[in-house]
Amino acid sequence: MRDFDFLEPASVAEASRMLADLGEDCRVMAGGTALMLAMRQRMLVPSHIISVARIEALRGIRFDPVEGLRIGALARHTDVADSAVVKQHYPMLAAMAAQVANPQVRNQGTLGGNLCYADPSTDPPTCLMSLDARVVLGSVRGQRVLSIEEFLVDYYVTAIEPDEIVVEIRVPAPPADFSGLYTRFLRTAAEHRPLIGLSLATRRSGGTCREAILAVGASTPIPCRVPRAEHFLAGKTITPEVAAEAADIVAADIQPVSDARGSDEFRRDTVRVVARRTIAGLYGLATD
Repeated sequence: MRDFDFLEPASVAEASRMLADLGEDCRVMAGGTALMLAMRQRMLVPSHIISVARIEALRGIRFDPVEGLRIGALARHTDVADSAVVKQHYPMLAAMAAQVANPQVRNQGTLGGNLCYADPSTDPPTCLMSLDARVVLGSVRGQRVLSIEEFLVDYYVTAIEPDEIVVEIRVPAPPADFSGLYTRFLRTAAEHRPLIGLSLATRRSGGTCREAILAVGASTPIPCRVPRAEHFLAGKTITPEVAAEAADIVAADIQPVSDARGSDEFRRDTVRVVARRTIAGLYGLATD
């Protein structure tokens, strides 16, 4: 790792000015779990590191019944997993955060940093997409609010501008009839990065799905919703047959990647199984 200058701005505006002045010679550090690894491997050799750890505006997890959930960009995965308000109002989000990567990453890595890294094989973006979350970006020019779909552009690429940092993540207040489930599939117990992440958020009346948002990640270049499956589920009483047909639609409509971890056909077949089990499991049906 080469020498670098370590900068510690105390506000979003100060960090934004540093980013604008230094350009490509600097990188922002939150938890640092991904950045330090890239620097040790000399994939990145910045002359300046801008640590946002002192910016209090990036901290905290707050819930309001009208405005919903606000998670500061510096909230660690373990903070989200252990938050009482997240567990109460968004149990699928808390359960997902409790499974991210490994204990070392969960206790150091931040939600904002995870989103900025845009690793296609990670859990939070897929879960947040199904919850209709928004990413708040800040700079000296003010704030922008983007959906997860707008924020994630491609492999390791986001829509963040050079002088912006992630301020917080906003999740709408869940309706009274909300029910959701996030499922991650690992090829082996030793893996930390999921081969498939599938998240289903619904409004339900007993066994009937009134509305659905279904997102697939990890096996696709970026997490994506599956509108045709969402429309298919809406208004139907969920049975094993309905779950299986919806899963077929999900498998048909995604564009899986093919790499050393799994071919596109293997991923498509596995997504089909994970989708069927997730839909059935959310509605209390047998999944074998």
